[in-house]
Amino acid sequence: MSDRPIEVFFYGLFMDDSLLRSRGIVGLNPRPATVEEFGLRIGKRATLVPARHERSYGMVMGLTHQELKGLYSGPGLEHYLPEAVTCTTLTGEVVSALCYNLPNAPASDEVNEEYAGQLRAVLAKLGFPAEYVQRVR
Repeated sequence: MSDRPIEVFFYGLFMDDSLLRSRGIVGLNPRPATVEEFGLRIGKRATLVPARHERSYGMVMGLTHQELKGLYSGPGLEHYLPEAVTCTTLTGEVVSALCYNLPNAPASDEVNEEYAGQLRAVLAKLGFPAEYVQRVR
């Protein structure tokens, strides 16, 4: 497997560089970005789902395949699958990136208030729009 970093778009707790560092990972060139036509949904964990007229915020950065494999091999994370997305940084750079999502959206009655609260805190710390942060439930 290549040690070459590839761009990945994180929209959940992996946006937090301190969480990545605690796992021995330092993302290369992290920058805030958006993905159009995908909406954030939270069940036990977060996922993005295709959603017309929605925008999701996150961080795009470079990680190796080995680092990504390590991140997504933990309990509950092994169900996430990589898919290609096009994201736009807040400076206007268009980036092709991998984005790890669950194959199915969470059920409407599936909630995780603790995770949602942690995600709101990370989004606010990273300076994302308050109206987006407040919608995270």
